[in-house]
Amino acid sequence: MNTIRLAAATLNTTPLDWSGNLAKIQNAIQQAEAAQTSVLCLPELCISGYGCEDMFLSPNTLQIAMSHAKKAARTSKTNMIFTLGLPVAYKGSVYNGVAICQNWEIIGIQAKAHLAGDGVHYEPRWFKAWPAGKISNIDGIPFGDIIVESNGVRIGFEICEDAWVAERPGHRLAQEGVDIILNPSASHFAFGKIETRKRFVMEGSRAFHCAYVYANLTGNESGRTVYDGGAMIACCGEMKAMSNRLTMEGQLITADISINLLRAKQAASASRRIREGDTLNIVTSACIPEPLPIRAPRNPEPEAWESSPDIKEEEFTRAIALALYDYNRKCGTKGFVVSLSGGADSAAVCALIYYMAKLTGQEGDMANILTTVYQGTPQSSDETRSAAAKLAGSIGCKHHCVDVGEIVDSYTNLYAKASGKELNWETDDIALQNIQARARGPMAWMFANVENKLLLATSNRSEAAVGYATMDGDTCGALSPLAGIDKTFLRHWLRWAYKTGPEGLGTIPGLSGVVILVPTAELRPANGDHIQSDEEDLMPYPILGEIENLLIRDKLAPFEALLALAEKFPDEDDSSLSGYIRKFQTLWRRNQWKRERYAPGIHVDDKNLDPKSWCRYPLLSGEP
Repeated sequence: MNTIRLAAATLNTTPLDWSGNLAKIQNAIQQAEAAQTSVLCLPELCISGYGCEDMFLSPNTLQIAMSHAKKAARTSKTNMIFTLGLPVAYKGSVYNGVAICQNWEIIGIQAKAHLAGDGVHYEPRWFKAWPAGKISNIDGIPFGDIIVESNGVRIGFEICEDAWVAERPGHRLAQEGVDIILNPSASHFAFGKIETRKRFVMEGSRAFHCAYVYANLTGNESGRTVYDGGAMIACCGEMKAMSNRLTMEGQLITADISINLLRAKQAASASRRIREGDTLNIVTSACIPEPLPIRAPRNPEPEAWESSPDIKEEEFTRAIALALYDYNRKCGTKGFVVSLSGGADSAAVCALIYYMAKLTGQEGDMANILTTVYQGTPQSSDETRSAAAKLAGSIGCKHHCVDVGEIVDSYTNLYAKASGKELNWETDDIALQNIQARARGPMAWMFANVENKLLLATSNRSEAAVGYATMDGDTCGALSPLAGIDKTFLRHWLRWAYKTGPEGLGTIPGLSGVVILVPTAELRPANGDHIQSDEEDLMPYPILGEIENLLIRDKLAPFEALLALAEKFPDEDDSSLSGYIRKFQTLWRRNQWKRERYAPGIHVDDKNLDPKSWCRYPLLSGEP
């Protein structure tokens, strides 16, 4: 044969949604066959969903996964080869596997060689790594490290993390004369990560003298993690096709590869070395179909925002919008509730929901999608009340304004009656601040319960680092969209949304009252013209964020962090910087229990403070 039509699909799966995942897989198979595809690559663990966590260890999960893989295999009506990701049981252990299907059956199962165990990943808890070159069988099906051969064309595999390590399987596959490498992945979104993926796909295809097909998940798969799609097909260092990223639904891409041209390039390469002798892990398959001499289906056009100079702002907008949309529909709730204070955090959450609605064609339904409530106390200012109302009016959501001052007074009076002590700001500052924040929680939950909506927490990562949040107050919520974002970037993003806005989505004029405000909790009485300020309570947010990076992400010693801070902030004296470091350390250690209780956050960076998905730290600790 001369031409092979390769295809890759992105899928929006859900852990343990057997029927839902199967339906999406079958739809992708049917689309690929309608496009006369020869070989189709589907994402990693698409049968079960990637985020099953400890349920991967359940024998029932493994049995259902294999049963549904066999059902999916019977979807095909041609000789097309396609992959299905699933957990596989073998000799008492569990492996991250890829079933290779053709002619209504599974003809082989590839096992993952390198497991992702850093950052948000925890694969070694559930899976065992498969050794290179070893092959066995499960019920007569070849299992392990295999190569599929059809029509003289050889197909090998790198499964997600396999392509991220120094000793990529692709090096060995090239020595075995492989023509096509399939990479079924579940690669989560992080800022700028797509550029790394593009490099290993294109460089893999160049260095291994092959066609390289990469498939990925898309959507909010299991709550905390967003997948951004971005399927790719490359050949000999040239990108042939790429799907759009951060789409609400999956996409299929195709590319025609000339085997004659591929072989000519392989023969012309002086660096290509083929291992002598027959390999023992070849699985011979039936002939795969060659596409008729008609054009391949048109691939999605590249979206303008991908080439924006404000790529991080664009990615943040679309990743959180996708996460919120998917979380809401998978939960079966009817929208969101936000306790809108008029400050940066709650305003950002509302702005992100507005962009979500625009991206999904629901802009005109904002009154049903989002309910906001401003809950004033004697410390609340006219400026924040006005800013909240202006933003709500600008985006068209349902907005309520209530006064919880009497509720706060009732708590302080009840305490005074029970204890015999009258509270005052000189001696009971924290208690009086916190009771105001906590008094707002029940009303926000009330709106969420009555309207069957998700209450969203509004705390950001900078606050989580130092515990600058009231438990059962501003931490109330089922999901925390800003938990992965520091305050410095968040304030910048709000100004950007007000002045520039995402490509094709526009600005939000109603943010005008928010972007001019100094960040303040508004929980302490003003002292004349002087109002409470977050940065006075803590430290400048840029410095706070950098200390977090140095001490928590990079795990430097305090004196090393001081040297790095002094270089980055030359206008600050060493004494002030040392004080900020000591304060951060004290607040960090004291507030680990808060981070353990925060609502699940959405991961958007290569770092995170979520104890479940990135940053494990003891509840009790001494000096570092």
